[in-house]
Formats: sequence, structure tokens, C-alpha cells
Amino acid sequence: MDIEFVAATSALPAKTVLARIVYEGGALEGILGQAAAASRFKGAKGQILDVLAPGDFDAARLVLVGVGMETGVDGLGIEHAAASAYNAVKASGLTTLRIELPNADHELAARAALGVRLAVYRFDKYRTKELVDKKPSLLKAEIVADDCAAALNAFEPLSALADAVSFTRDLVSEPPNVLYPAEFARRVKALETLGLEVEILGEPEMMKLGMGSLLGVGQGSIRESHLAVIKWNGASDKNAQPIAFIGKGVCFDTGGISIKPADGMEDMKWDMGGAGAVAGLMHVLAGRKAKVNAVGILGLVENMPDGNAQRPGDVVTSMSGQTIEIINTDAEGRLVLADAVWYCQDRFKPKFMVDLATLTGAIIVALGNDLAGCYANDETLAGNLIAASNTEGEPLWRMPLPGQYDKAIDSMIADMKNTGGRPGGSITAAMFIQRFTNGVPWAHLDIAGTAWKKPSSVPTIPDGATGYGVRLLNRMVAENYEA
Repeated sequence: MDIEFVAATSALPAKTVLARIVYEGGALEGILGQAAAASRFKGAKGQILDVLAPGDFDAARLVLVGVGMETGVDGLGIEHAAASAYNAVKASGLTTLRIELPNADHELAARAALGVRLAVYRFDKYRTKELVDKKPSLLKAEIVADDCAAALNAFEPLSALADAVSFTRDLVSEPPNVLYPAEFARRVKALETLGLEVEILGEPEMMKLGMGSLLGVGQGSIRESHLAVIKWNGASDKNAQPIAFIGKGVCFDTGGISIKPADGMEDMKWDMGGAGAVAGLMHVLAGRKAKVNAVGILGLVENMPDGNAQRPGDVVTSMSGQTIEIINTDAEGRLVLADAVWYCQDRFKPKFMVDLATLTGAIIVALGNDLAGCYANDETLAGNLIAASNTEGEPLWRMPLPGQYDKAIDSMIADMKNTGGRPGGSITAAMFIQRFTNGVPWAHLDIAGTAWKKPSSVPTIPDGATGYGVRLLNRMVAENYEA
């Protein structure tokens, strides 16, 4: 989709849909007012009125999109309204969408362009027989702005963000026979063209480091496990202490010997959504030349149940030296994160660590599919994450880390066990990871309910992979940690 910022007086191209974003209660003149009255359109948030353009309009079609009361409208609301306009007419047969904002503010025009960029996303590379009239026909979006140069300048970092979100969505959408650990690592390695430094550790290197927790998860797969280390040195002091992000990258999760039910197992291709989000974050930090030193660590494995697979009852030794009794091989993500988190704090000595993981079904029971759980041992870090999540429309809910729950993961024969059972399952999973943070400020985001939407109710997020986490982490870094 080509994006262009244009003046209000510029001529409309042929085969154009004109979309007007309107405030609730705003006056609509003439035939537009009549059409609105006939359909009870008042400009409320989310309302859409799609009509054939009246005779005095050059456009072929007209869409009115309500954005709510003017006092409550922010950039996120404009994004959603622009995305809704696109979704309403994307398969109309017309080729150009022009979006008019109530005041053509260039900052909001840039956010409208971001909304369209995110809504346009489709993962269709494997479709071979889709009918032409089912495919989007729009090729270009024109956003009316009061200052086109300023709008383009404001859109530049947002365009980098859209690229990164799309990169994450692609990773999460790929089938598991295509995106296995080595292929994931290759795609991350290709990000060096953006200026990132990428190091890939294979199984021999991880064995030398003593990563028995991570390696145990992948030992039942013919696919080699990997650890991807991504570095961005954008601060003026290249040796300044970095910030760090760690992602669970289970490229497919059968549950291992503790095998999952067949129904819905195909969804376990997106059990690497945490690693996908961290990769996307590093993509956008490099894309917009963020003034910060940052590290991304991805633990990439495949959890399969062959004759060499890890068994319930096994005891493994993590890189930290702590031993873990395996109770359930389907509680594997925390085993991957245990070694990845320890490696991160041991090698990079970061200011803080944030891990992201599609970790537990328990968080979906607790919070549903619209909120991710946030666990943290540091109040400042938790506050920064939650503030960014609210601004970016990727909501987090702070969850507790009660000390009395920690004993639920104590083992009779090892230092700990990898699951504390069903009660408080998301909490005890977080407390397991916390045992490997070595006192470094840390937060854990359980994104099991938010990494994939089927169906999606958010206009900027098509059904499927959401890219959840990229926006909120990018915002948190930009507002709190850049020089």
C-alpha cells in the first residue's frame, strides 16, 4: 500500500473512495446530513456510514467514520478510525482511499497513515485460488494534512514501527514446517542489514554454557535448538549499560511426552510469539535509529515427543546451576526462558530485563484474550510498561507475585520443579522465571491470550497474528530510556 500526504485542495484521482472522519455531534450538511439522519449515524466511536457519493462529489464512494466526542479523541482513536475506513472498502473494486480528518492536523494524519498500514496486513503467501473479488483492491491511501512535509516527517518512525509489526506478524503466521528454529534464526540474522548485530548459538555452544534447561525442551526434535542474540548500540556511549528483552521461541509445541489434545494443536505454531515480538522490537529500534543500547535474546526450540524426548520425572541442570525436576513437559516455555534469562543477565549486566512469552493458558482464564499479564519485581519498570501499554492499545494488567506461592514450585528431589499445578498457574510460572533473574530488575509479560486473535475486534489487527508487544515496548523505550 502506497501512502501519500496531500493537501485538501488536491484533485481526487479516478476510482477514489473518500473517507471522512467525523466527531460525534458534528454538523453534516445537505445530502450527507440527510443520509446520516436516515441511518442514525451520529459520529459515535466505531460508527460507519458507507454511501454512494452524491453528485457534487468527485469521489466514486463516500464513507463517514465516527470517532467519538472531540475531547476524547487521541492518536490511537484516529488510527482505528482510519483502519475502519480501509476495512469498510478494501474490496470495493476502487483503487485509492483518501482520508480527511476533522482538522487535518499533521501529527494525527501520520497516525491515520499508521492505522492504514497496520490494517492492510495480510498473510496470503500460501493462497493460490483466492477469487479476485475477495482480494483487496485498494493500492494507495492519501491522507489529507495541513502540512504534508511535517506529516511525512512524523510518519517516518511510525512507518518503521509498521514494518516491524508486519515482520513479527509474518514470523508468527508462518507454518511450523517453514519456520523452525534454524529458519527463525536465519530471518533474524538477515536483520543485520538494518544495522543490528546478530549472533546465533547452536547446541554445541549452549552445551558448553550448561544450558540443560533449554536444551532439554528441544531434545525430542530433529530440529536443532538455537539461541539468537540481537544487539543494537544506538546510544552515544556504545559501552553504556543496555536494556534487555527475552522472548520464548517455541516454534511448535506438541506438549512433548505430556502431549496436548489434537483439537487446536495447529495453533501451537504461534507459541513463539514472545520471540517474534522481541525480534520486532529490535527491528523497530534499528529502523528508527533509537538512541539506546538494547539486547534481544530469543530461545528457539521445538517441543516434540520422539524417543529421545524429555520425560516427566527427569531432572535437568540449568545454566545457573540450579536443578529442575520436570513434572510436565508441556510446561516448557519457562524452561527455555530460565536459561535465556540467566544468560542475558550473566553476559550483558542489563539495567533491566523484560521477557515475553505465550506461557500459560491460566492467564487466559484470568484475563481473557484482550489483556496480557504483567509480573514485575520492580515498580518503576512495571509502571513504565503499563503506561506504554495503555497509550499503544496493547493493554497489560499487573499481576501479583505473592511470596507464599513460591513454595508451590519446590521439589522433593531438585531445587525446583517446572510446574506448581493448576491453582495460580500463571503466577507460579512467573515465579519460576524469577528464580533465574539473579536480582536484576525484571518483568514478565504473559501474552498467551493476545499474540493471536481469531476473530479480531480491533480494526488495525486482522485475524491471526497481532504483533502484540512490539508497540508497547517501543513506546516504553522511547519515553523512558533513550538519551
